[in-house]
Amino acid sequence: MYGIVNKAIEELVSETFGPEKWILVKEKSGVDVDFFISTEPYDDYITYKLAIAVSEEMQMPLSDVLIAFGEWWILKTGKEKYGYLMESGGSNFKEFIINLPLFHNRVMMIYPKLTPPEFKVTDIKENSLHLHYFSKRIGLQEFVRGLIQGLAKFYACDIEINLLGSRNENSDHEEFEIKWK
Repeated sequence: MYGIVNKAIEELVSETFGPEKWILVKEKSGVDVDFFISTEPYDDYITYKLAIAVSEEMQMPLSDVLIAFGEWWILKTGKEKYGYLMESGGSNFKEFIINLPLFHNRVMMIYPKLTPPEFKVTDIKENSLHLHYFSKRIGLQEFVRGLIQGLAKFYACDIEINLLGSRNENSDHEEFEIKWK
């Protein structure tokens, strides 16, 4: 993953729990990187180790850490650093989710070595749809849930998310049903 992801984890921890907690998280993770360069790729294991260390240090389930990070990614990192991309995704929550399969094409112009996930949208109805998440990375379904929740907050939309299928249950991808009012 790119350094921007690891920097966002650092910002989440530092701003939410204090900079001293970030130091403890880094020590607990064993990650020996003084600072992350946003545009440089890093091994995925670094990001996983940081997330696990946050979970342990804050005594939070890893799923809660991933959800919080997904929301943070949208509401802070995405909004502050890529507001123009966020705005180009759609004028409301439904539009953005429907356009999500094309979103990473634009992101890859900024990060050419990116290995993005793939999204597919099906079962589109007036107040619901199914979002399919395909990735070579495992264990990030709660991060995706956090991203969706962050997008809902970004667009001031009240949503409900149900996981319909998962790689944990012998599927080849995750499938979320998203409903809104």
